[in-house]
Amino acid sequence: MVAEKEGCCPSKGRPPQFQEPLRQEKRHRKQVSDGFTIKAMMKNTVVKGPPAAGAFKERPTKPTAFRKFYERGDFPIALEHDSRGNKIAWKVEIEKLDYHHYLPLFFDGLCEMQFPYEFFARQGIHDMLEHGGSKILPVIPQLIIPIKNALNLRNRQVICITLKVLQHLVVSADMVGEALVPYYRQILPILNIFKNMNVNSGDGIDYSQQKRENIGDLIQETLEAFERYGGEDAYINIKYMVPTYQSCLLN
Repeated sequence: MVAEKEGCCPSKGRPPQFQEPLRQEKRHRKQVSDGFTIKAMMKNTVVKGPPAAGAFKERPTKPTAFRKFYERGDFPIALEHDSRGNKIAWKVEIEKLDYHHYLPLFFDGLCEMQFPYEFFARQGIHDMLEHGGSKILPVIPQLIIPIKNALNLRNRQVICITLKVLQHLVVSADMVGEALVPYYRQILPILNIFKNMNVNSGDGIDYSQQKRENIGDLIQETLEAFERYGGEDAYINIKYMVPTYQSCLLN
């Protein structure tokens, strides 16, 4: 019996110097905590970094009044197909439209990203700006909120379309560029965020330049158009909202 017990526990018969030491390791799990809290000052605590600001994050879209009016059939427009693609067939003469009613609704459709809403809104705006003449200037204050809402979506496609519309709007009639100057505080903050968003293609070919889809280049073109047609106060107001902008008129 004694031999069996000694066989079961061979370590008991060993000298003390050959016995294995008992390892008692305490593994401390580090806890994650927010900054500037009491928990953050405790031992074995890792402080989380600040969350992302989300300046370039796309915002969710909301139902637009343009879609509601289009589905209800309130617009005198239809889709026409020809050899060059799609275009709008106006059921009335564009010059006879009530610009105070229709132009803000079409600008509200800049937020749309689905066909046919985005096509009708974009093409309808360009058609009305081409034939608007003196009717455009009195409607400028009603266009600011739709333009601001479209830019605030931070969607690359919507921003490019809105910038092209702004460039067309500035040259569409006399005094329109100067009428936009008081509203730079609503329009330019988003342009300041995306101004340096250019595509670094190295020695490759950036085809977005040909399609005019490079946001950085479009913003630079738009700011130059604002300065060129905005009068003498345009540059100082642009510089206040976009500090990195350099004048295109200074020699």
